[in-house]
Amino acid sequence: MLKLLVVEDHALVREGLVRLLGQIEPGAQVQECADFESALNVLDNEGEFDLVLLDLALPGIDGFAGLDILRRRYPAMPVAVVSAFDDTPTITRVLNLGASGFIPKAFSGEALLSAVREVLAGNIFRPNGQSAARLDDATPVPPPTKGGVRPDEIGLTDRQGQVLALMVRGLSNRDIADQLGLSEGTVKIHATAVFKALGVNSRTQALVAVARYGVDFESVF
Repeated sequence: MLKLLVVEDHALVREGLVRLLGQIEPGAQVQECADFESALNVLDNEGEFDLVLLDLALPGIDGFAGLDILRRRYPAMPVAVVSAFDDTPTITRVLNLGASGFIPKAFSGEALLSAVREVLAGNIFRPNGQSAARLDDATPVPPPTKGGVRPDEIGLTDRQGQVLALMVRGLSNRDIADQLGLSEGTVKIHATAVFKALGVNSRTQALVAVARYGVDFESVF
């Protein structure tokens, strides 16, 4: 019998998820928790579930830290994140921390069930077509975490992290090329990769993303 655990602090969202997931197969058991501590108690008392659906914005704990705790404590148990923060850096970091999938809260019920089935089948689910418009300069979305992140946690190589760090300092592509001993064309290639990883399409939007996530560049130099 399929056992699922929903960890979500908003009662209306949680109840909706529980009802929806109950349709995934006959006899499916769906339990719910409103906070991370309660979820740990349930897991400690009842053993592992077939899948945990975890919200990132839980009271009392950073969502990424909660995901990391679950992956370390229950390494064989799939955990899928369900969150409204569905920009590219968040999704990349979630998957790098070992989540079996990222399911946006904007999904329809049918799309969410399809994503859950994908994860239950042993696959990694990642949504397609994340919009860079979510990093609009005028209306930035509040960051889902208070802690800083390393460039590699959002999908950047060391060199891409160096290029981004120098962008943040206001250096032009030519100045970055001189400082890193690269050609200006190579810097442009790295910059394009940085924009793609961040889900943005301009330097200005990249700086917004860096500020939002508190990117820590200490490790790249």
